[in-house]
Amino acid sequence: MAAGSVAGGDPGLDKELWLSSALLEWGSVGQIVYADGVPAGYITYAPSYLVPRAAAFPTAPIAADAVMLMTARVIPEYAGQGLGRVLIQVAAKDVVRRGIRAIEVFGYLGDQGSPKAACVIPARFLSAVGFKTVREHRTYPRLRLDLRTALTWREDMEAAVERLLAAVRSPSLSHGRRASDARPDAPKASSA
Repeated sequence: MAAGSVAGGDPGLDKELWLSSALLEWGSVGQIVYADGVPAGYITYAPSYLVPRAAAFPTAPIAADAVMLMTARVIPEYAGQGLGRVLIQVAAKDVVRRGIRAIEVFGYLGDQGSPKAACVIPARFLSAVGFKTVREHRTYPRLRLDLRTALTWREDMEAAVERLLAAVRSPSLSHGRRASDARPDAPKASSA
């Protein structure tokens, strides 16, 4: 169905058919970021089984527990304002909401002016926003952002801080008593 449109010379139709199919099967496959009310960038992601051309990358396959980040772009006029990081954060939030534990992506280490760079995200940017390389390659490394680890670490830290604060608090003061009333061996204050 969709492959025929590429063979027939209409890649736009191929993308439209893919998008319709992915929306029906998985739901939204991307996000758009706006600045001053106009679109300033976008990000697309989906389970790798919906992205058959992903198998062509030398560092394939994407792990079964991850969603594939396909592409992300910020319009040049808005570059350098942190919108790329915002797009990654928004995608991560959506992926976690869907119960998925990680995002993987084929990064690009080559010349950014090359036509090969048109659809892949620079690996240096991905590393700067928290992705870790899981499979090295001179041009297309596979990188991963493990969302469970990030969430678990935060939850563990919050629990540890709460335990620490609970241990520091004096139980005698938390019940509205004087500290001397809480210790049985402490001298009692007498009322005159």
